[in-house]
Amino acid sequence: MTDDDSRTGQRLEQAILALLEERAPDATICPSDVARAVHKGGGEGWRALMEPTREAARRLVAAGEVEITQGGRAVDPDQARGAIRIRRVR
Repeated sequence: MTDDDSRTGQRLEQAILALLEERAPDATICPSDVARAVHKGGGEGWRALMEPTREAARRLVAAGEVEITQGGRAVDPDQARGAIRIRRVR
């Protein structure tokens, strides 16, 4: 991982936590919300941040900060396929 990748990962983690802090305790966020919040340019450039956002969420799961959900249920981040949501640990 390069220094730029590391900084981006940290910004994504911070954005996840900040967006969750702005919402109700039981609310979830979409990784695209995070990618859009971190992406500073116009257009569709935020899409390149989708996998790094999912990676940042997995790191926060490992740290006990958040859960990744599918269909409203917490799932193992390594087993999640398709659309996910992120929420605070319950």
